[in-house]
Amino acid sequence: MSAPPGGSGETWFRLDPGHPCFVGHFPGRPLVPGVMLIDALIAALPPAPGPLMLESAKFAAPVGPGAEVRLGWTRRGDGRIAFDGTLDGKRVLSGLLRRAAPGA
Repeated sequence: MSAPPGGSGETWFRLDPGHPCFVGHFPGRPLVPGVMLIDALIAALPPAPGPLMLESAKFAAPVGPGAEVRLGWTRRGDGRIAFDGTLDGKRVLSGLLRRAAPGA
């Protein structure tokens, strides 16, 4: 069953400093890859039919190993999903997701 339009929610994301993605990303100043933040957000969304497409994303600040990021989302009236991520109250991520058109 899919969530009703206009729904919202949040989840928390933390990537252990020993995770293999940090090897070489980036030496001396490891960063959580943005795709891992987006993936965690999508995994936390209530199930709904059809694939999601990333319409836009802005990474406003780096996220380091072990940091706890709050990922929140809101379903908009136009069917898109607005999302953001905050770390210690500072926005580190924002963007929009949308369902792919049938047959896309």
